[in-house]
Amino acid sequence: MNGLGQNFDDFMIEQDLYDEAKELAAKKLIVFELKQEMEVQKLSKSKVARKMHTSRVAVDNILDPAYNTSIGTLERFASVLGKRLHISLR
Repeated sequence: MNGLGQNFDDFMIEQDLYDEAKELAAKKLIVFELKQEMEVQKLSKSKVARKMHTSRVAVDNILDPAYNTSIGTLERFASVLGKRLHISLR
């Protein structure tokens, strides 16, 4: 269907963009929450990098939603903040 009344989700699916957009949105939310927790704990990227035994550049990459960060790395980042990453299937 290519009409003006087309549902946006249907359009995204039809264009093979839906899954990618959904994944990016989820990653943006996780990154937002990690940044918020860093602010709450007054932790700089450099301090997080030291706690993770990695570089500041690696932390910058993790906090870039477009960067292909593994779930394990996100879990490790959350752990350094005293948090847990919870992912579930519904």
